[in-house]
Amino acid sequence: MGTDTKSYRPLAKSGITSVLRHDLPASLVVFLVAVPLSLGIAVASGAPLAAGLIAAVVGGLVAGALGGGAVQVSGPAAGLSLVVAELVTTYGWRATCMITLMAGALQLLLGLFRVARAALAVSPAVVHGMLAGVGVVIALSQLHVVLGGSPQRSAIGNLIELPQQIIHNHSHAVFVGLLTIAVLVGWTRLPQRLRIVPAPLAALFAASATAGALGWDVTRVDLSQSLSEWATPIWPRGDWHGIIGAVLLVALLAGVESLLSSVATDKLHDGKRSDLDRELTAQGVANMVTGALGGLPIAGVIVRSTTNVRAGARSRWSTVLHGLWILVFAVCLGWTIKLIPMEALAALLVFIGVQMVNVGHLRNLRGHGEIPIYVVTMAGVVLVGLAEGVLLGFGLAMLSALRRLTWITVRAKPESDGRWHVLIGGSLTFLGVPRLTSELRAVPAGAAVELDLNIDFMDNAAFEAIHTWRHDHERGGGTVDIDEIHDEWYAMAASGARMFPAKTPPRAPERWWLPWAHRRRGRPAPASPLVPAQHSPAEGSPAVPDLLAGAREFHRRTAPLIRPFLLAMARKQEPSHLFITCADSRVVPNLITASGPGDLFTVRNIGNLVPRLGAAPPDDSVAAAIEYATGALNIRTITVCGHSGCGAMATLLSGYEKAAELPALSRWLHHGNHSLARFIATESDGADDGPLDRLCRVNVIQQLENLRTYPQVDRLVRAGRLQLVGLYFDIGTARVHVLEQPPLTASPL
Repeated sequence: MGTDTKSYRPLAKSGITSVLRHDLPASLVVFLVAVPLSLGIAVASGAPLAAGLIAAVVGGLVAGALGGGAVQVSGPAAGLSLVVAELVTTYGWRATCMITLMAGALQLLLGLFRVARAALAVSPAVVHGMLAGVGVVIALSQLHVVLGGSPQRSAIGNLIELPQQIIHNHSHAVFVGLLTIAVLVGWTRLPQRLRIVPAPLAALFAASATAGALGWDVTRVDLSQSLSEWATPIWPRGDWHGIIGAVLLVALLAGVESLLSSVATDKLHDGKRSDLDRELTAQGVANMVTGALGGLPIAGVIVRSTTNVRAGARSRWSTVLHGLWILVFAVCLGWTIKLIPMEALAALLVFIGVQMVNVGHLRNLRGHGEIPIYVVTMAGVVLVGLAEGVLLGFGLAMLSALRRLTWITVRAKPESDGRWHVLIGGSLTFLGVPRLTSELRAVPAGAAVELDLNIDFMDNAAFEAIHTWRHDHERGGGTVDIDEIHDEWYAMAASGARMFPAKTPPRAPERWWLPWAHRRRGRPAPASPLVPAQHSPAEGSPAVPDLLAGAREFHRRTAPLIRPFLLAMARKQEPSHLFITCADSRVVPNLITASGPGDLFTVRNIGNLVPRLGAAPPDDSVAAAIEYATGALNIRTITVCGHSGCGAMATLLSGYEKAAELPALSRWLHHGNHSLARFIATESDGADDGPLDRLCRVNVIQQLENLRTYPQVDRLVRAGRLQLVGLYFDIGTARVHVLEQPPLTASPL
């Protein structure tokens, strides 16, 4: 469920109560997760163990207090471990701390210049591919430690050496590592009430206790030695080009990961959105502090941030307090760390590395054709190196974007009346001229052609190709009628007008599907039989009656085209679908299904709810529509269509708080209680964008089951004469999804 995040400010009495009730427990949960992860990342980075705890403390106290997100948690990030390990090998640990400090100064400068949004221009496919590659490298290297051996210098070397490690090493270290991984894997399968302790802490405790009780010969973590080795940062020695490159790499990777984590965290709660420039500035200050104190580089991390939100955090106090608990633990209870076997930390890193290869990201990227970018980036990081892999992925992303920007659509097909219809869409540049001319040559000489140009850019080469073909075709006895849908690029070029080098912003065309506000021209529409001209408002008046103006627009443009169809169906309707959807004004059934008059028998209500047969309070409006559709109209499909950001579902999540002064609405929404119960009983599969989005989807599936409580519906479904379909309309992306539904076995109540 979403949280109501609040800004960081002096706490009033009610604020203190909220902190004690919500943020304090959440901070303890995040603290228990952060300690083992920080130690493990320090091991993977080749840094002193204390460096991980220092970074976690600074991430909580500094980045948490100054950051732009209320619930984001910062600390050492696994995605930076390969960079740090290479820097430690090249320059030494103290010089690496100076590089971290300078990277923080660069982040601070970028944040002050308010360029944080520019970091979001990096393709998520590159970022996720980089993290997956880092995860593979970490898992392969630390798996050798788990098996009682030593990691090799490269991922390929680790992979080649792995069979020998598996065959020849069967020491106590192997048992500790396998036990740790077994607990981590099995912990997620336990009932929720038994998972009070975070999985990493439970795994390390089980491994440490078992190794101690059985007297296993393992390597122990020694934090005291790390603390005794602390010294101030020193200036790195070597080629200054390499040093500058290292500073840029740490600053950019940590900054991009933090900003993407902020954006992702915003989807988990309903509070104030993150200030990305402030977040980048805070990350810069935190990295300067951690570099000066001898800590690892800091970034916002999604795993701890997600844990923070799910634990109930409502303000940045949870993040700050978790840093305080880590500090108290390091000072007062640091001696307990020496009980942890190093092999257990290595096993924890193997588990983290495997989790970094997130299959859910592949599902999101597949629809956009960006899986090759992900794979190339991951392979580059594993086979060549982190910086090289990121550059390979970024280069492929740029080439892919260039290809899409210059990709054109050309379709030429004959119509039934002998005319040819040609559609050209996209950005017309010299790169598309070969395909353009090839398709246009398919139009036979002498044909009458309707050419639709739906383009947002046209260079001179593309104009010359179309213009030359048009003249040649007309000289051969054909005709060419050009209709420019998007912008008048061709007409301007043909008239000799000056063409601007960049794309023009799209002009809102006069199309029926545009909202009224986008079609106002500030002039009265011509009179119609429905509304006499003398009742039209004055020109430029802000009080234009949109509904009446829309009716005039219908009479003028649409009615002549649709009148023959309506005349044929004036005496009888024969819809094929019963379409049940929400009353939300942004959901237009005929638009999102590309249907016309006579196709959909539509029922709309708040929340697209189908009250179960005999439900209380009784409602006959939906039941009457179902009876009439199945009994009199013989419809073949019943579709329930939900949508993103549904206010009815948000009210259910709020416990009816948002409908406190709307008694009729509250009574109606009680029909959604089954959806809420189903939401609580199931867990997210990763396909949704947060609790509200998941409830909106779950609600559609529940309404399909509610339909089966009507005997006529259930009988027709069982006979194969009626199909139930669940749709979900994502308003922000204007995409319609077909929801997969479990087997519908409900029977009439």
